[in-house]
Amino acid sequence: MKTSNLKMFLAFTVALFSASVFAQSSISGIITDETGAPISGVNVILEQTNKGAITDFDGMYTITNVDDGTYVLSASYIGYTNVKETVTVAGADVTANVSMSEDAESLDTVIVTGVTNPQSRIESSVSITSLKPNDIVQSAPRTTAEIFRTVPGIRSESSGGEGNANIAVRGVPVSSGGSKYVQLQEDGLPVLLFGDIAFGTADIFTRFDANISRIEAIRGGSASTLSSNSPGAIINLISKTGKTEGGSVATSFGLDYSNFRTDFEYGAPIGEGLYFHMGGFYRVGEGIRDAGYTANNGGQFKFNITKEFENGYVRLYTKYLNDRAIAYLPNPIQVTGTNDNPDFEDIPNFDANNETLHTPFLTQNVGLGESGQLRRSNVTDGMHPVSISVGMEASFELAEGWRFKNNGRFSFNKGGFNSPFPASVQTAGDFLAGDFATGNGYATLAYQNGGLVPDNALITPIVLFDTQLNNFNNFMNDLRLTKKFDMVNVTLGYFKANQNVKMSWLWNSYLLEASGNNARLINANDADGNRLTDNGLVGYGAAFFGNCCQRSYDTQYTTSAPYLAVGVQATENLNFDGSIRFDYGKVDGSFAGPVTSVYDVNNDGEISLAEQTVQGIDLANPTIVNYNYDYVSYSLGANYLLKENEAVFARYSRGGSAKADRILFAGLNYLDGDQINALDFINQAEVGYKRGFGNGSLYATAFYAKTIEEGGFEATTQQIIENDYRSFGIELEGSYRWDNLEIRGGVTYTNADIDSGDNEGNTPRRQPDFIYNLIPSYNFGGNKQHSFGLSVIGQTKAYAQDSNELVLPGFVIVNSFINYEFTTNLAANISANNLFDTLGITESEEGSIVEGQTNYIRVRPVPGRSISMGVTYKF
Repeated sequence: MKTSNLKMFLAFTVALFSASVFAQSSISGIITDETGAPISGVNVILEQTNKGAITDFDGMYTITNVDDGTYVLSASYIGYTNVKETVTVAGADVTANVSMSEDAESLDTVIVTGVTNPQSRIESSVSITSLKPNDIVQSAPRTTAEIFRTVPGIRSESSGGEGNANIAVRGVPVSSGGSKYVQLQEDGLPVLLFGDIAFGTADIFTRFDANISRIEAIRGGSASTLSSNSPGAIINLISKTGKTEGGSVATSFGLDYSNFRTDFEYGAPIGEGLYFHMGGFYRVGEGIRDAGYTANNGGQFKFNITKEFENGYVRLYTKYLNDRAIAYLPNPIQVTGTNDNPDFEDIPNFDANNETLHTPFLTQNVGLGESGQLRRSNVTDGMHPVSISVGMEASFELAEGWRFKNNGRFSFNKGGFNSPFPASVQTAGDFLAGDFATGNGYATLAYQNGGLVPDNALITPIVLFDTQLNNFNNFMNDLRLTKKFDMVNVTLGYFKANQNVKMSWLWNSYLLEASGNNARLINANDADGNRLTDNGLVGYGAAFFGNCCQRSYDTQYTTSAPYLAVGVQATENLNFDGSIRFDYGKVDGSFAGPVTSVYDVNNDGEISLAEQTVQGIDLANPTIVNYNYDYVSYSLGANYLLKENEAVFARYSRGGSAKADRILFAGLNYLDGDQINALDFINQAEVGYKRGFGNGSLYATAFYAKTIEEGGFEATTQQIIENDYRSFGIELEGSYRWDNLEIRGGVTYTNADIDSGDNEGNTPRRQPDFIYNLIPSYNFGGNKQHSFGLSVIGQTKAYAQDSNELVLPGFVIVNSFINYEFTTNLAANISANNLFDTLGITESEEGSIVEGQTNYIRVRPVPGRSISMGVTYKF
């Protein structure tokens, strides 16, 4: 018995000794993204060993039987930057949690925009940029349009505020305004069927907030065939879905301007294969320019819920947008020097970078409405989109290699656009000596609140762009059926859309002093001192434009577009793709122009000078619109994988873009589609190179574009813009990391010229040779949780108009940011936009100046310096 007990004791002692000598432990933890949400499927390994694990649905991993020692723990996942951390095991289990950053430049990032089958960037034969929220924050954007400035090939003139931006691509012209050849999408469907509707551009109805998981921007290529009216580019804002639980609350406010904004978002699984996401923002403030009143007031809410099945999913989503945002139109400025070498300077009492012609003395506009009734509008509404959208997306894998996908959405859209447009900038003396003043018997000018206006004082005759967006409702549906045959994928698609364009131009004219600080209204008197205007109101209509523009549209645009796409994996490294699309459009409705009447608008029993010619809508004599159009688009591409992380591609495409309201001016036969200049076309060729490095990536695309444009009406110049264009150039985009330092950037060189008409051989207006951006950032702290950096955005000189006389100087805008993390979930940031308050002019109404004298012209500069602070809590 004693011997048995002794043997047991000796065995226990040996085992205990062995365990102490050959101790083995485990390393476990959770892998999360920058929002704190767990990431499943991450590959976690101990380098120089055969041990590793893959994270589960909750982002957790465990590596067992690890001997004592020091190891390098490596975490890798497609679309995220690889993370390596040193871990020491010393006789006890170790917890090692890892946070991974999304890598928008990864060649493995899967793209869904402009392709029929989701695929990685290295496999695709298109030029595409993917922007994650962290990348967007680093460029310190103040509006959605400012985000697009960092996309190579895209020229986003973001001087108009929250909307009303001019967006062009690869030397293809801005045309008459908006984003004619560039389509904005939300979750794969167009925001509006047309991007250049006057005063109703797509970006007015689009807001970036914390709901967005990424933005994908495809230039050229298959954009021609996988959506309508988008031959230049597609910019797609893709929403979060809540598949992994997490959310955030963020508050930001202006440090040197009046703005307060709160964002929130949250998503989570709520059942087996069932998850949701919701969020939005609300903001209020004066805005980044001194308006003298609360100019921004409103917000957005979005919600989606997804149910996954064994072979697919169904997603329901909705959006409510009700936002008032000030619309910035041209500012007065003075210019001396020559057309080739002009010197732009602020006029007295007006800071072109930081002030605006908006004033608390002009906040109401009264006149005749669309139906001839008295109506009043609020100028402080600015751009006021109201949008309620409901959509459904479904995707299912079927038997025998078939896949079905349908994405449909109905949007109830309406709103308004209200902002003062300066018809000219001149001295009071010059105005009184002009034909308009002498023809109306003006002898002197006086401020509304008292005192004569000196002859040398600068004034701005104003046309108030009071435009009501009565009905912009639309329905969009994209149906795709895909069949996989071994190495071949075939997709049959059908796109159906209906877009209403019902709006009224109800403009009035005023006299205003050229001041950026509570500009005063100005009245005109006759030679006997009798007042001829009413509280600065000169005329009920666009008096300074010859009473041209009171009008109303009520039109409907229906598009049917079947398309076919084929992808062929010819070899392991070579794939081809081709697509063709047939767009058939039907347009019906009517539009009406101005009619003049005598009307006692202010109900005082007397008919003033302005009330003798009151402009209304001539609904009794509408122009009937009833025509059809059709066109074919196609695209052919190839991609060759040189190495695992290196590829080249080539593509040729032809695409069209139809017009909407921009042609409802010219007195054409709107009953015959063959006689309507309703279509414009772009032919494009491109060759690209993609290369991934251990710590970075490089993308290069050479392009050629030929645009055949039949012209559209531009309200501010009262002209039909009609030119053909030709451009070629190269886009470069890349990133690189050195330990804690990262540099991202892009540059686009464009050689563009006008290929027809009186300006043949000239450079298209506002088209610089180079546009570029550079974003260096540095991470610091024990876990690299803090960061700071710069965002440099610039362009070289351009011409104000197609005549190529007045040069708009090149400029460089420097932005900066610093992010500091107090705890794992709580962080603060400070952003400075246009740090050096640089004057950057994106457009000019005047195309030339008189050399050797001071000229007063109208320009749209990018906003000046603004500094904001934000606090974000992630959970």
